[in-house]
Amino acid sequence: MTDYHEAWEALPPEARDIHRAITSLKEEVEAVDWYHQRVVMCTDPQLKKILEHNRDEEIEHAVMTLEWLRRNMPKWDENLRTYLFTEGDITEIEDGADGEASGGSDLGSDLGIGKPKSK
Repeated sequence: MTDYHEAWEALPPEARDIHRAITSLKEEVEAVDWYHQRVVMCTDPQLKKILEHNRDEEIEHAVMTLEWLRRNMPKWDENLRTYLFTEGDITEIEDGADGEASGGSDLGSDLGIGKPKSK
Protein backbone atom coordinates (compact mmCIF):
# COMPACT_ATOMS: atom_id res chain seq x y z
CA MET A 1 0.00 0.00 0.00
CA THR A 2 1.70 3.16 -1.18
CA ASP A 3 -0.84 5.97 -0.92
CA TYR A 4 -0.49 6.64 2.80
CA HIS A 5 0.81 9.80 4.38
CA GLU A 6 1.72 7.97 7.58
CA ALA A 7 3.37 4.62 8.13
CA TRP A 8 0.78 1.89 7.44
CA GLU A 9 2.07 -0.16 10.36
CA ALA A 10 1.54 2.75 12.75
CA LEU A 11 -2.05 3.42 11.75
CA PRO A 12 -4.68 1.89 14.03
CA PRO A 13 -7.11 -0.58 12.42
CA GLU A 14 -9.92 2.02 12.41
CA ALA A 15 -7.81 4.46 10.38
CA ARG A 16 -6.88 1.70 7.94
CA ASP A 17 -10.55 0.82 7.42
CA ILE A 18 -11.47 4.48 6.91
CA HIS A 19 -8.72 4.75 4.31
CA ARG A 20 -10.03 1.62 2.59
CA ALA A 21 -13.53 3.10 2.51
CA ILE A 22 -12.39 6.46 1.15
CA THR A 23 -10.25 4.79 -1.50
CA SER A 24 -13.18 2.58 -2.50
CA LEU A 25 -15.51 5.57 -2.61
CA LYS A 26 -13.12 7.39 -4.96
CA GLU A 27 -12.94 4.33 -7.20
CA GLU A 28 -16.72 3.91 -7.30
CA VAL A 29 -17.31 7.57 -8.15
CA GLU A 30 -14.68 7.36 -10.89
CA ALA A 31 -16.45 4.29 -12.30
CA VAL A 32 -19.77 6.18 -12.27
CA ASP A 33 -18.12 8.91 -14.35
CA TRP A 34 -16.67 6.44 -16.85
CA TYR A 35 -19.94 4.58 -17.32
CA HIS A 36 -21.91 7.82 -17.56
CA GLN A 37 -19.66 9.11 -20.34
CA ARG A 38 -20.16 5.84 -22.21
CA VAL A 39 -23.95 6.01 -21.72
CA VAL A 40 -24.28 9.48 -23.16
CA MET A 41 -22.17 8.58 -26.21
CA CYS A 42 -23.58 5.12 -26.88
CA THR A 43 -25.71 4.70 -30.02
CA ASP A 44 -26.82 1.09 -29.55
CA PRO A 45 -30.02 1.01 -27.41
CA GLN A 46 -29.33 -2.41 -25.83
CA LEU A 47 -25.74 -1.58 -24.95
CA LYS A 48 -26.87 1.78 -23.58
CA LYS A 49 -29.27 -0.02 -21.20
CA ILE A 50 -26.46 -2.30 -20.03
CA LEU A 51 -24.11 0.61 -19.44
CA GLU A 52 -26.82 2.53 -17.57
CA HIS A 53 -27.35 -0.52 -15.35
CA ASN A 54 -23.60 -0.76 -14.70
CA ARG A 55 -23.38 2.95 -13.88
CA ASP A 56 -26.30 2.72 -11.47
CA GLU A 57 -24.71 -0.28 -9.73
CA GLU A 58 -21.58 1.80 -9.16
CA ILE A 59 -23.73 4.56 -7.67
CA GLU A 60 -25.22 2.00 -5.30
CA HIS A 61 -21.74 0.87 -4.24
CA ALA A 62 -20.62 4.45 -3.68
CA VAL A 63 -23.67 5.25 -1.56
CA MET A 64 -23.20 2.12 0.55
CA THR A 65 -19.59 3.13 1.23
CA LEU A 66 -20.65 6.68 2.03
CA GLU A 67 -23.15 5.33 4.55
CA TRP A 68 -20.39 3.28 6.20
CA LEU A 69 -18.28 6.44 6.48
CA ARG A 70 -21.26 8.31 7.96
CA ARG A 71 -21.65 5.65 10.61
CA ASN A 72 -17.95 5.55 11.46
CA MET A 73 -16.81 9.20 11.29
CA PRO A 74 -18.97 11.75 13.13
CA LYS A 75 -18.05 14.66 10.82
CA TRP A 76 -19.37 12.73 7.82
CA ASP A 77 -22.65 12.26 9.67
CA GLU A 78 -22.81 15.91 10.71
CA ASN A 79 -22.16 17.28 7.22
CA LEU A 80 -24.40 14.81 5.42
CA ARG A 81 -27.25 15.73 7.75
CA THR A 82 -26.60 19.41 7.03
CA TYR A 83 -26.45 19.26 3.23
CA LEU A 84 -28.29 16.21 1.89
CA PHE A 85 -31.95 16.29 0.88
CA THR A 86 -32.18 20.07 1.22
CA GLU A 87 -33.65 22.71 -1.06
CA GLY A 88 -32.30 26.02 -2.25
CA ASP A 89 -28.76 27.25 -2.78
CA ILE A 90 -26.35 24.66 -1.40
CA THR A 91 -23.72 27.28 -0.59
CA GLU A 92 -26.18 29.19 1.59
CA ILE A 93 -26.99 26.15 3.73
CA GLU A 94 -23.64 26.52 5.47
CA ASP A 95 -24.56 30.04 6.61
CA GLY A 96 -27.73 28.73 8.26
CA ALA A 97 -25.97 25.72 9.76
CA ASP A 98 -22.99 27.51 11.32
CA GLY A 99 -22.90 26.49 14.93
CA GLU A 100 -26.07 24.40 14.73
CA ALA A 101 -24.51 21.21 13.44
CA SER A 102 -21.77 21.30 16.06
CA GLY A 103 -24.08 21.88 18.97
CA GLY A 104 -24.12 25.67 18.89
CA SER A 105 -20.41 26.35 19.01
CA ASP A 106 -18.03 26.59 16.09
CA LEU A 107 -14.74 27.31 17.78
CA GLY A 108 -12.93 27.33 14.46
CA SER A 109 -14.63 30.47 13.16
CA ASP A 110 -16.01 32.62 15.99
CA LEU A 111 -14.06 31.58 19.08
CA GLY A 112 -17.26 30.24 20.58
CA ILE A 113 -18.69 33.69 21.28
CA GLY A 114 -21.19 33.77 18.45
CA LYS A 115 -21.71 36.21 15.62
CA PRO A 116 -22.37 39.91 16.09
CA LYS A 117 -26.02 40.95 16.00
CA SER A 118 -27.18 43.14 13.15
CA LYS A 119 -28.52 46.58 14.03
